[in-house]
Amino acid sequence: MMKKETLSQLKGLAAEIRTESIEAIRKVGSGHIGGSLSIVELLAVLYGKQMTYDPRNPEWEDRDRLVLSKGHAGPAWYSALAAVGFFDKAWLGTLNEGGTRLPSHPDRTKTPGVDATTGSLGQGTSVAAGIATGLRMQNKDSYVYLIVGDGELNEGQCWEAFQYLAHFKLNHCILIIDENKKQLDGTTKEILNPFDLVEKMRAFGFATVKVKGDDLEAIDQAIEQCKAVNDQAVCIVLDSIKGQGVTFFEEMEANHSVKFNSPEVQEETDKALAELRTVKGRG
Repeated sequence: MMKKETLSQLKGLAAEIRTESIEAIRKVGSGHIGGSLSIVELLAVLYGKQMTYDPRNPEWEDRDRLVLSKGHAGPAWYSALAAVGFFDKAWLGTLNEGGTRLPSHPDRTKTPGVDATTGSLGQGTSVAAGIATGLRMQNKDSYVYLIVGDGELNEGQCWEAFQYLAHFKLNHCILIIDENKKQLDGTTKEILNPFDLVEKMRAFGFATVKVKGDDLEAIDQAIEQCKAVNDQAVCIVLDSIKGQGVTFFEEMEANHSVKFNSPEVQEETDKALAELRTVKGRG
């Protein structure tokens, strides 16, 4: 079991990441709220407990790497990076502006802590497989965390990369599928039914576990379980909710990208932020 102090710290970090993500996107006027919020708890566990990194030295050779293949969730990643000190939190207010170092999709040449440029869906899977291969060839024990969206799995490139990971048993590349069950223009079942992702990944050769996407302890335990596997590729399926952590956004039908252009959205956002700041203070 996770220590109460650690759990409290992770809850506070998750609240901060969620708060900063919403505020940054609202300042722009619109953005990918749904898919950003569904990975908040995952990012809190990664940067609050599991990953090895040095925010003062983003290029440290022995760091763990994160590849956010679902690059439209960049606002959540930026908020996590700022929260742990990779850059000044004031940067978050420049999201997607001209000349910003925080573009709408991650760019490794612009943002400290970003190891892979992503956004063209599917491509991050191959990048992560390549990084993991390079680290193995260098006899490094560093981990690569690959975050993929369930809608992104429509791309055939994902499955080619997964087959490669499984064949070479690249267990230091921890694949995490964010199964929030929606994509740009509908549910994943409506657009292209993914069927049972756990069984599908197991059939591909992965040791696979499924956890609730908002359960910090379960996510942490799943990562530990993956790290204990030595002879297989590994996968975590996050049973998440698009817009996770804010009821208003969770229940919004078209929550892939939200526009802050109505009094209702502004009012509900203010309520959510007030609640989140209370949780953040406790953390």
